[in-house]
Amino acid sequence: MNSELIESLNLLAKEKGIDKEAIFEAIENALVAGCRNLYGRNENIKNIRAEINRDTGDYRIYAEKTVVETADDVMDPLEDISPEDARAIAPDAQVGDVVQVEIKSADLTRIAAMSAKNVILQKIREEERHAVFDQFSGRRKNVVTGTVNHYVGGNVSLNLGKADGILAESEMIPGERYRNGDRLKVYVLDVKSTPKGPRISVSRTHPELVRCLFENEVTEIADGIVEIRSIAREPGSRSKIAVWSNNPDVDPVGACVGMNGDRVGAVVSELNDEKIDIVCWDDNPGNLVQNALSPASVLAVFADPYEKTAKVVVPDDQLSLAIGKEGQNARLAARLTGYKIDIKSESQAKDAVGFRYEDYEYSDEDGEEYEEGYEEAYEEVPAEEAPAEGGQE
Repeated sequence: MNSELIESLNLLAKEKGIDKEAIFEAIENALVAGCRNLYGRNENIKNIRAEINRDTGDYRIYAEKTVVETADDVMDPLEDISPEDARAIAPDAQVGDVVQVEIKSADLTRIAAMSAKNVILQKIREEERHAVFDQFSGRRKNVVTGTVNHYVGGNVSLNLGKADGILAESEMIPGERYRNGDRLKVYVLDVKSTPKGPRISVSRTHPELVRCLFENEVTEIADGIVEIRSIAREPGSRSKIAVWSNNPDVDPVGACVGMNGDRVGAVVSELNDEKIDIVCWDDNPGNLVQNALSPASVLAVFADPYEKTAKVVVPDDQLSLAIGKEGQNARLAARLTGYKIDIKSESQAKDAVGFRYEDYEYSDEDGEEYEEGYEEAYEEVPAEEAPAEGGQE
């Protein structure tokens, strides 16, 4: 070996993304395997060593042999050495000492050399698989970009660079069609190590894909100024996200929408024109439910934080908008807030218990009446009697 080979190993390590030390160890192990093949010995032989100088590329192969008392005591020439032969290598060698006896690489047969080559190639492939696995393990729960290779049954194989990912049919956005060469952004669900390399499962339907896409588009989210507190999604149709700003001077909704809607537009485009509603998060459950039902107008919300239920009153002409097509708007709002939401029109609410302010009125000991929903009365009301009202009349 020489400096040219060292340079080649450096390039190989960089190209494959593997540790150069692992390549050196692979070569050393291969040389040892070649010697075992030369002597027709199995892996139980432990006294053969190979060492490579990491700077110059020079190497040596040797067998560690034990000095015995006489030449007649040499039972195994590969493990034992007579005192005379030992002192020819190490003049001070004594019985019982271990002497390093050099094995010349020229003695290696063609079969032994092929065996060494196979060991090196196998080790490089293993290290390459480990490197790819480590790379994508760090991308779990993140977005990567892949190129469509082909269909495998109902699934799609994606080229992710140094590895392929599997987009299962169940993780595809309904209605999407993929062609060879299409570039897709996908969410990495899991990475598993297999003998053939890492198996990477990806998704286009996971709600966290929406979060990651906004993190890539919205600087304020990447910097931690704006947070996405909750996401509800029906892939391919509509999503709702609730956002919060840690800086009172930054409008979280405006930051996510962007100038002329360019930021949210980029996300919508990536998701095949999936509609996205962006609303403000509010720690008051009544206000949060009201925001979540956007774009419908809301007259009143009676939210019970203990039962996680909310009764909502909307104008008569807003009932269908609040519920949404096939109940989608109300369903997404319920997922976004974590509340079971019951919606009635203003006309229906007049005769419905729990949808009127008078249902939450009570008197204190002095006879002063309070209407539930006022901050000063709320904490004095027992949990079972005190749903929190938010929103506006």
